[in-house]
Amino acid sequence: MSRHEHGRHGQRGVALVELALIMPLLLLLTLVTTEFGRAMYEYHVLVKSVRDASRYLSVQPPNTHVTEARNLMVYGNTAGSGAPLTGSLTLANVPAASCCTWQQAGTAPIFQTVTVSITGYRFVPMIANVFGQALGDAQGGLSYPPVSATMRAPT
Repeated sequence: MSRHEHGRHGQRGVALVELALIMPLLLLLTLVTTEFGRAMYEYHVLVKSVRDASRYLSVQPPNTHVTEARNLMVYGNTAGSGAPLTGSLTLANVPAASCCTWQQAGTAPIFQTVTVSITGYRFVPMIANVFGQALGDAQGGLSYPPVSATMRAPT
């Protein structure tokens, strides 16, 4: 047996061992990337729904159509039918008393603005922990800061 052939037989299975060593790290990286993508997607859905509700209220008379705007933020339609836009978004995240506020600003001309917000939303990851490390806070989630949008109403 030549020296070249002996070296080839000594390398059998090395690639499989290397794969077995690196696979947990690759799976962890994939999981974390997926959860980060989901979190960004849900935040984007919240921002878009708040923007849509603000745009909807900006063309309505002040202090009216709040129920429809809340439904638009949670369900994506003014009727409040269907499933919520994200899994853990509820009408409790859009309290009727504080979700929509109108302000007047300026001196000449005076213009009307409407601000709409979602508060207390929690992102819940698919997997609570990886290798004993939690992917969120003690309650197993991640709290988003209030999401709000302000639009100027036509005069």
